[in-house]
Amino acid sequence: MKIKTRLSLLFTLITATILLFFAFIIYYSAKENREKEFDIALEKEAITKANLFFNTDIDAQTLQSIYRNNRQIINEVEVAIYDTEFNLLYHDAVDIDLVKETPEMINEIHQNGEMYFYQKDWQVVGLSYEFEDKTYIITATAYDKYGYNKLDTLYQTASVVFICSILIIFLVGRFFSTKAFKPVTEMTQRVKEISASHLDFRLTTDANKDEISELAQTFNAMLDRLENSFEAQKNFVSNISHELRTPLAALIAELELSLNKNRSQEELRSAVHYALSDARKLARLSNSLLDFAKASYDPSEITFKPIRIDEILLDAKLYIHQIQPNYKITIHFEGDIENDIDISISGNEYLLRTAFINLLENGCKFSKDNQSKVTIDFNASDDILLKFEDHGIGIAEEDLRHIFTPFYRGTNKTYADGNGIGLSLTQKIIQLHAGSITATSELSKGTLFKIQLKKIKA
Repeated sequence: MKIKTRLSLLFTLITATILLFFAFIIYYSAKENREKEFDIALEKEAITKANLFFNTDIDAQTLQSIYRNNRQIINEVEVAIYDTEFNLLYHDAVDIDLVKETPEMINEIHQNGEMYFYQKDWQVVGLSYEFEDKTYIITATAYDKYGYNKLDTLYQTASVVFICSILIIFLVGRFFSTKAFKPVTEMTQRVKEISASHLDFRLTTDANKDEISELAQTFNAMLDRLENSFEAQKNFVSNISHELRTPLAALIAELELSLNKNRSQEELRSAVHYALSDARKLARLSNSLLDFAKASYDPSEITFKPIRIDEILLDAKLYIHQIQPNYKITIHFEGDIENDIDISISGNEYLLRTAFINLLENGCKFSKDNQSKVTIDFNASDDILLKFEDHGIGIAEEDLRHIFTPFYRGTNKTYADGNGIGLSLTQKIIQLHAGSITATSELSKGTLFKIQLKKIKA
């Protein structure tokens, strides 16, 4: 069931409940008022008949004749008069006797002064009547045909009005819900047109600050992110293809040349050397891509545990010395370590070591003296600040804005080999650890990377 139909039905149900509640109150009030008004009419009729019986010379037969004649035309009130000893003094029609008085009833009326009850649909009033210092008991009964007809008419009218109102309310609710959900319907149609090949489509928004407009703006923002992600993915695949094509082509060419029987042993050795170099480039690229994929995981899928930053840096330094013994790396501490918590964060050891290796290796690779310095400042209350500094060739200002873009190679790409993944991978890893990384550089003077990471909570 669609939301607008559900809302229409809910609106109709709520309104119907309110209408039914008020209709019940009106009907109940009318029913109570009819009963009270008819009781008063019965009392007046009973007292009038008693006055005629006691205060005039009209005999009982004449009063009974009037009652019988009127009873054929209108709902005449049947009156009976008793004394306190249950002696019948007058009755409009003993043979009919709708009330069926009993001594107990007369005694109860005498004690209470009045009594109201029903005999089927006939209302009965019993009351005490004083005449010449004597007490008499009068009962009066009649059928309120006019009052019941009015109640039936009210019930039928209310029922018809209620049913018609429900239909009208449902149609009105349907109209307004359709109108209210018109922007959603238009959004749905527009969204159906959006596909991977048409990610540039956007939902129309207006100046209103309502929920629909906020939803459209949020959806457009999501489409912007998706479009950027798709574009980045396309560029990523294109760059991977390019990066893989070059060493693979060189590797194939070298191996094909090595198959030439006329080549000397020295030439074969040279071909194998170049092929091995290209294979290592492919291995480094594959490892970088795997690390890049790991850094793109959902944080909930990566294992985090308390680790010491200095130990990760020492591991990274040892790894670089194993593959490049001529690289010189120094680690400097700003202050003394008094507590493990001061130098510890919650992180993934492998990913952080990969990030630090990239920064240290870049610092040494792009410096003529192959030196890189790391400064650890853990004196801040909540953060650990790491500074990776070198005095190498530096990065041009134009390139500095793109150094964290995957596969981007600046003007210094001719100085050393690389694939443009290292710094983008490093940024992803730092962001995965809820940290930040910034870079400043000056040509021919060097580069400084600053990393800020949150200390582990005690």
